[in-house]
Amino acid sequence: MAYLEYGLHQAEGFIVITGEVGAGKTTLVQQLLRRLPVNNVVPVQIVTTQLEAEDLVRVVASGFGILTHDNPDKSTLLIRFEQFLRQLQAEGRRALLIVDEAQNLGPRAIEELRMLSNFQIGTKAILQSFLLGQPELRDLMQRPEMRQLKQRIIAAYHLGPLDRAETQQYVEHRLIHVGWQGDPAFDDAAFDRIFSLTSGIPRRINTLTDRLLLSGFLAEKHQLGEQDVIEVSNEIRMELGPRKAFIEKDETQSANDTFEETSSVSSSPGRRTDAETSALEERIALLESTTAMIFGTLKKVLRLLRARTDSLEKAEQ
Repeated sequence: MAYLEYGLHQAEGFIVITGEVGAGKTTLVQQLLRRLPVNNVVPVQIVTTQLEAEDLVRVVASGFGILTHDNPDKSTLLIRFEQFLRQLQAEGRRALLIVDEAQNLGPRAIEELRMLSNFQIGTKAILQSFLLGQPELRDLMQRPEMRQLKQRIIAAYHLGPLDRAETQQYVEHRLIHVGWQGDPAFDDAAFDRIFSLTSGIPRRINTLTDRLLLSGFLAEKHQLGEQDVIEVSNEIRMELGPRKAFIEKDETQSANDTFEETSSVSSSPGRRTDAETSALEERIALLESTTAMIFGTLKKVLRLLRARTDSLEKAEQ
């Protein structure tokens, strides 16, 4: 954090943050931005797809509120953008561009970003950029045609996954913030399984643990163990693809498949195959069980509300 914060306070150049999907790149950037004076920085975040170079310039300009609806040519748009940046500088503010999913940018689009960083007042650049992306962005940066951009990177960091101990600390930290006092309790084996199934990626941990807690609530459990985690992971896996149900005995199967792999059911026209019919039946059964779970949850909530109402009425009497 200190390293990235140093780069941010340089107020120029590029800062590159990479990591797997759900590793926390956007969260980290938001945390960094919270440390900046709100009135001094004008941040704009864009999420890129396969944008062409000129389209990217238009998206960036539009994000900063620069007039684009009259469809100006590129040179006119760049002049307007430079005037906007200079006006910010004169007001004692600066522009910060955050480009998410930057691994989707082509070399020409990235070159356009580099050219935007050429806007200067004296020797001081007046635009700083964050590039957030998946690990493929690191590979993109290694290409020979990226050497000019690499020279302007003043800070870079790759967000790796949490280890086993950090996974447990992360879950417990979030629980404590909502008043958890050890009920329900988690076995060590439960945390072992959560870690192995999620590979320490925070978003996956969130998904699995949230469903685990819901399942425990519905079953009125106060102790959650490894088998509970396995059952919930199977449910998630069934939702993503019923034909690919997680097989606990297959230790060679990638744990990430629980959250990433989808069904490969044939979509050929005509009569359904036995496998397709079976998959459809499993989906219907899953829908029925999910519906029953939702109604069960609503009934529990209603009982709690009635009990709370009765308690308040007695207190008033």
